[in-house]
Order: sequence, then C-alpha cells, then structure tokens
Amino acid sequence: MRAPARTSTLVAGGSVGAARPVVLATLDVPVVDEAARVAVDAAVENGQPLVLVNVVARQFSPVTLVGWDTPSPPDVEESLRAPAALASQLGVRVERLRVRSPHPLDALLEVVAEQAPGLLVFGADRRRLRRGRYRRAARAIEQRAPCLVWLPG
Repeated sequence: MRAPARTSTLVAGGSVGAARPVVLATLDVPVVDEAARVAVDAAVENGQPLVLVNVVARQFSPVTLVGWDTPSPPDVEESLRAPAALASQLGVRVERLRVRSPHPLDALLEVVAEQAPGLLVFGADRRRLRRGRYRRAARAIEQRAPCLVWLPG
C-alpha cells in the first residue's frame, strides 16, 4: 500500500514537531479506495494524526438541533471505518468528525482551517455526486484550502 512518491514529498511541511494532520474528507458519499490509501500512507509515513471528515448537507431544524439526525448510508460509514481501523492498527492517532451543515463545502473548509492539516485528501466518490457539485467542490477546495490538496484521478 504505497502512495506515489510525489504524495509523500507533498506532505512534508510545517515546523519541526508541529502536528500537521492528514485530513481525509468526503461529502456524505463513500471515499474512493485510492484516496483512503493515500491518506493512511501519508499519515503513517509522516507520523501525523489522521482526521476523517464526513460533511453532511442538512438544514438546521429543531430535530437536528436537539441531536436527532439521519445516519449516513452504510457504504459511507464503511468507507471511513476501514481506513480508520488500518491507520489505528499502524499506530496512527485517528479522529472521526461528522459535520452537519446547510452549506457543506463551507463547513468542510472551516474544519480544514481549524485542523490546519499538512495534506487534505478529498476522497469523495465523484460517481456518487452530481458532476457539477463535484467540480465545484474540487475547485473550491483547490482554491481555498490552506494546505496541500490531493484529489483522485
């Protein structure tokens, strides 16, 4: 499970000793295997935490504000569970975040800014998002993310 050499060299950055996690993000669709491999490899090779982020488009309502919510589809959960388990087995600290927002892309970029990662791997399966939505998301992430970005394909 080796990532391309360019990925490993892209991750290095930040000051010595500064924790610059690797973020693997999706928009409530499964993560593609290649993205999961890149994120786990980068976290392991650089000794940094792995943060898995699933951003869900949900309008705020009284039901969601008190904690009730619709769970993500099982295939989305499994696509995040597998890299989390692998990274954990390899000694990487793993954190999972599920973010609900009526503006999922803005919420994702806000989480990325808060986490201050060395690498953002946007692993959303483009076949499961409307084509225009994926293109807009990828473009916004490339332009606005304050870190290195990896997109599949």
